[in-house]
Amino acid sequence: MESAAKPTNHTAESLSEQVRSAVIWRSGSQILAQLVQWAATFLVIRILDPRDYGLFAMTQVILVLLNMLNGYGLASGLIQKQEIGRKETRQLFGMLVLLNFGLGAAQFLLAPLAAAYYRQDMVMHLLRVQALLYLTTPFIALPYALLSRTLDFRLQARVNIVASIASASAALAGALAGLGVWTLVLAPIVLFTVRAVGMTIAAKSLMWPSFDFRGAGTLAKYGGVMAAGQMFWFFQSQADVFIAGRHFTPHMLGIYTTSLFLTQIFVSKFVPPLNEVAFSAYARIQHDTRAVATAFNRSVRIIMIAALPFYFGLAATAEPLVLTVLGEKWVETVPVVHLLALAMPFMTMQVLLGPACDARGRPGIGVSNGAIGATILAIGFLIGVQWGPNGLATAWIAAYPVYLAISLWRSMPVIGTNLRALADAVAPALLAALGMALAVVLVDGILPPLAPLPRLAILVATGGLVYAGWLLVFARTVIRELIAIVRKRPLPA
Repeated sequence: MESAAKPTNHTAESLSEQVRSAVIWRSGSQILAQLVQWAATFLVIRILDPRDYGLFAMTQVILVLLNMLNGYGLASGLIQKQEIGRKETRQLFGMLVLLNFGLGAAQFLLAPLAAAYYRQDMVMHLLRVQALLYLTTPFIALPYALLSRTLDFRLQARVNIVASIASASAALAGALAGLGVWTLVLAPIVLFTVRAVGMTIAAKSLMWPSFDFRGAGTLAKYGGVMAAGQMFWFFQSQADVFIAGRHFTPHMLGIYTTSLFLTQIFVSKFVPPLNEVAFSAYARIQHDTRAVATAFNRSVRIIMIAALPFYFGLAATAEPLVLTVLGEKWVETVPVVHLLALAMPFMTMQVLLGPACDARGRPGIGVSNGAIGATILAIGFLIGVQWGPNGLATAWIAAYPVYLAISLWRSMPVIGTNLRALADAVAPALLAALGMALAVVLVDGILPPLAPLPRLAILVATGGLVYAGWLLVFARTVIRELIAIVRKRPLPA
């Protein structure tokens, strides 16, 4: 019995080590890449006008819609398969080429219709240039799938850092050169082009695509279900901009979308790379329900330790933060940021459910959840848009808890967890973040009049000390778990 157990334990330890290394490389590189991009992004925001961001947001509705069909679901299907050969790899590449070249042509043709809907001619020109992005997707998605199968995020990390530096440099140069809204188009084109070249070299994935799709039915079916789930995610994530773009001026839409950008930094920039690692890891243990549940609960606990203080701190320091980072011309975003930050914890929990269900071979759960969320959020946005950006932010707070409650009810049996386990996972971070936010608000109330920067520095320092102190006193187990991950030691049971 002992000899039979050893290989299993060795395999578990090997997988745990791979996951730990993948998390460190993927999240660490994401942090470094985002620091570079944020430095440039916030400088660009200070240079450009809200109207530029409003026009750009109008193009993103079409771009995000078509990107839901760009084949990343097919790439996920390749990751999920137990075994693959060169034939399946070439078939995937062929599918990606056909899909994305077709999507680029479709966006070029749809551009005048989008411009007519928003009553902004510039939208057509922006969309037609952005169609170039689809040409890079096959050369990113294929190597991404091949490297993710082996949990090799080290090479991906290096490519992402180089691409981020190139994109940030292009954005800053464009803003300083007076390109206006075209700066926001140039930066992602540079980002995706550099990433496509780098990922292809890193994975050594340059090959001739195969357009003979016989035997690829399973891959196509899995990718189709994933794409359907992403389609509903599009309706959730873009319904507010689609609805508001018809009612708001470009200036007002720019105020709302920039507020959304600030509050979604964590959930949109840090959580997705962690979800990539999680999906690959879940896929390796998909037949062990208990292992998947344990891994999911642990990921919730660790991510919420970072997410909740960010969101609550953002809500408590919205005014000095906006004035310091964005400047006086963005002061209209302050109340919107304050409201949206309170909705983001629900969104963060929601996006963690998908990879676990998908890796368990149940992508249909995510599709159904997405359909429900799209309906709930769209209704909220249709009502809230009547009261401007603040009305849309309030709709987030009202609709997202309902959406999350339904998704948890449907997803937990598939993952193998339960509400009590999730509550235990979230509780340490939630209590500490609430205490932190209360302390920040009290300190802010007694501060004398200060310039935004010193006021923000005092509040951030206060929040950091209170949060860390609370965890050290009341949640030492979580601290030990984080230290074990960083130091590559066995995780606490």
